[in-house]
Amino acid sequence: MSISFPAPSVAGRSPVAAPKPVSGFRPELQGLRALAVVLVMVYHVWLGRVSGGVDVFLLLSAFFLTGAFIRKVEGGRPLALLTYWLNVFRRLLPAAVLVLLATIAASVALLPKARWSSIMEQITASLFYSQNWQLARDSVDYYAAEHATASPLQHFWSLSIQGQVFILWPLLLAAGMLLWRTLRARIPALGYRMTMGILFGTVFALSLAYSIHTTATAQQWAYFDTGARLWEFALGSLLAIFLPLLQRLPAALTVPLGWLGLGAILSCGMLLQVEHEFPGYLALWPTLAAAFVIMAPDSRFGVQRVLSAPVLGWLGNLSYALYLWHWPVMVFFLVESGNERISLGAGLGIMLVSLLLAWATTHIVESPMRSWHWLSAKRRRAGLSIAVLLSLVLAPLGGWEHRVAAEETRAASQAQVDNPGAAILDPGFGHEPSSEAVMVPLTTKLDEEWSNFGADCTGGWAPESPAIEHCQQGGNPQAEKTIVLVGDSHAQHWSGAVDAMAQKHGWRWVLLTKPSCRFGGPSETRGEECGAFNAAAGQYVLGHNPDAVITLGSFTALGPDASGRSAGEQERVVPDYEAGIRPLLAAGIPVVALRDTPRFTTPVPDCVDRFGAQAPECSAPVSELMAATSPLDGLAAGGALGEAFSTLDMTDQLCPDGICRPVIGNVLLYLDQSHLTSTFARTTAAEFEKRFLAAVRSSISD
Repeated sequence: MSISFPAPSVAGRSPVAAPKPVSGFRPELQGLRALAVVLVMVYHVWLGRVSGGVDVFLLLSAFFLTGAFIRKVEGGRPLALLTYWLNVFRRLLPAAVLVLLATIAASVALLPKARWSSIMEQITASLFYSQNWQLARDSVDYYAAEHATASPLQHFWSLSIQGQVFILWPLLLAAGMLLWRTLRARIPALGYRMTMGILFGTVFALSLAYSIHTTATAQQWAYFDTGARLWEFALGSLLAIFLPLLQRLPAALTVPLGWLGLGAILSCGMLLQVEHEFPGYLALWPTLAAAFVIMAPDSRFGVQRVLSAPVLGWLGNLSYALYLWHWPVMVFFLVESGNERISLGAGLGIMLVSLLLAWATTHIVESPMRSWHWLSAKRRRAGLSIAVLLSLVLAPLGGWEHRVAAEETRAASQAQVDNPGAAILDPGFGHEPSSEAVMVPLTTKLDEEWSNFGADCTGGWAPESPAIEHCQQGGNPQAEKTIVLVGDSHAQHWSGAVDAMAQKHGWRWVLLTKPSCRFGGPSETRGEECGAFNAAAGQYVLGHNPDAVITLGSFTALGPDASGRSAGEQERVVPDYEAGIRPLLAAGIPVVALRDTPRFTTPVPDCVDRFGAQAPECSAPVSELMAATSPLDGLAAGGALGEAFSTLDMTDQLCPDGICRPVIGNVLLYLDQSHLTSTFARTTAAEFEKRFLAAVRSSISD
């Protein structure tokens, strides 16, 4: 049964409440859509930034949707919400499904396996219009895999928000009609348009306030947050509701405003850092600009003379499919070419390919499906068509996931001796891994490879300072001996080795960590939050008086710097490291300074997937990545820090024979460019223990 609201009679309403409806095709709005998609493409392809064109799309979608429902009510037609929802998604899904299927095929053929898991999640999220929330979660998750690598489905975030609004907005419009019917007897002058104006005005105000606040406090999340974007749709709805009144404004005002709006749309991306500052109040720039264009009257001097150009109208008809195709075409070109930037010629080629695909999609898939009246004649048929479209993606996606799961099952069933990792470097290790054994961890399982041992700190070990957000503890909770590991994620990835050592000796261990915050004293190189964490961590250690503290004492670099110095030449002691550890040493707490790990310029798993574990492209001489001698040796050799200070260097376990390799003992070392997999870190436990005990000597004997 359809969810329908019979439209009440509109007789007797005041002229202000029911202005003359505005209907009819407006070619300049198709031109506005074309302009928006061209701006999106140009900025994505050549400028590597955001244009504000998507915000124009969001406003336009609500403008058209609200206008259609207003005309239904004023024409005495039922709202028929279920029929509307079925029809709108029956029209939207065919082109989206085609792009998703192409993305699956291209991902299997071109993308490294390390990215497959993320792509699978995003295909499902895109298909069910929740991609914006998937990206929001990843955007604020430091540990999200491939954090810096663009997804071929990233652009589905805006389509997902639109899909959610296509469900929410009709409910608001129906609720507004019910509210109006309830109140009109008591407030005869209140019309349906005015009722919806008040409702959408409230949504606009609340959402804009939320957007401004969230953009200021968590911009990466806000960018994808539906709630922070609703005001842009509400503005489009308000424009649709009050456009008949706005068009009564003098042409001497609205014609120049139209041109001002066009200029503002064209200049938005050039003058504003959209991707870093939206969608707070600055997003009023492109949305109000689009509103000015829509308000502009038909005039021989008006902006519609430009936007009504036939070529823009033709392009506007392709805008949806063109938006869908341009991003994955660009991403897969970059993946296959290995380029970081797109030249003028390559960019034109990407646009041409995208345009051809958009034309074919529109004329061969989208338009025939949209005009197939047999499907829309009955709701059951429309629902069946949606189910078929969804299954066209879910079936191959399920097959892909099954293939990956089978390989993961095989890897999990292997004998441990076939994946010895660093243990194979021990001269006494006598087993050669089977040639048929697969490398572990599989690159499709890297999301599980962040070292995350132990549990949250509790009881007396729970930190009191809010500056310490991440505290984990493991080992023997009744132990007399305690080791504290302090620092950033490069300290955390050694926690697997520390955990194995502590379990063997019956010790307790505690991890205090903050991403991208190396432990040390106050320094201008650290942000305020990092400084607060380090101060709190130092006080925590002094308060608990552990038997030893392990910190990262050096910094390695990611590739050559602007002066041409290699990464090895840039390795240095952590800024103000001595100032951070001196209070601990003065309290008699042994401090072990651990040398940082080498960093590769490209993600190691991607290289292994593309070229193989033994490929020279995936290895590097240790002299390129690390200093010839550890910069920590100077701290220890001087003796100024006392006997309680020592160093620990595991470089030879990562770079045996002077070569930093991606795989040792059939175990993958890195989950990205610089973080060790937890699987490999644990295989170093025996050697880590030996060197740690030698470093602290008798201070932590059993």
